[in-house]
Amino acid sequence: MLDDFLIRATLAGIGVALAAAPLGCFVVWRRMAYFGDATSHAAILGIALSLALSLSVFTGALAVALIMAVTVSVLSGKGYAMDTLLGVMAHSALALGLVAVSFLQGVRLDLMAYLFGDILAVSKSDLAVIWIGAALVVALMVARWSALLTSTLNADLANASGIDPRREQMILTVCLAVVVAVAIKVVGVLLIVAMLIIPAAAARPLSRTPESMAVIAAILGALAAVLGLRMSYIYDTPTGPSIVCVAAGLFIIGLISGRFRASTD
Repeated sequence: MLDDFLIRATLAGIGVALAAAPLGCFVVWRRMAYFGDATSHAAILGIALSLALSLSVFTGALAVALIMAVTVSVLSGKGYAMDTLLGVMAHSALALGLVAVSFLQGVRLDLMAYLFGDILAVSKSDLAVIWIGAALVVALMVARWSALLTSTLNADLANASGIDPRREQMILTVCLAVVVAVAIKVVGVLLIVAMLIIPAAAARPLSRTPESMAVIAAILGALAAVLGLRMSYIYDTPTGPSIVCVAAGLFIIGLISGRFRASTD
């Protein structure tokens, strides 16, 4: 079954969506969209380093994304304005990565595939990495759900409950780095944040509890992956952007449905 590239692509898209969408709920609640942007942009530098050192792309992207995420988390409490800090680091990392890629000699590199994804080229080993990474993220979020939610809602309440908000922030940071690393093949570094934010934003008007929002976001993310892949196959459009376009359409539908439900309550 996995010899069919469309089945591999579909499973890869669903795997990324199941991890990215629930994590995206915390990104939305904490207003960390730019934080995710900085982490994903840093992955290009990780790709260049992994190719230069003959490592797997996943290893290089994960290492640099994790370093970027941890650095931003540490510096955010040192008196730096968060939006300025993220702006500097996000664009600097992307530019440095693109420059580093240009110095690679004797390496055939499809830069567009890394920027916008190449889900149709997902191999069986890529699929295993995606699902293992997604399973780790989901398991960590389930195990720490209560603590993560409490620290998100109120840091003082978290401290009073014996929960360290900085530790929970670091857990989210690690999860974000893993999702960025596994999602590169599917949607590329420039569209990863879209898969984090859009399904979560689409689920928000349709949800009454944080748990239902995470579940609905995962369903919408998986649906966007499947429908986007189908649209790309039929109309010969870029697959990663097609998935994001479908997610955007689902967001509009969710927004309209949420307002209609609110008006009838």
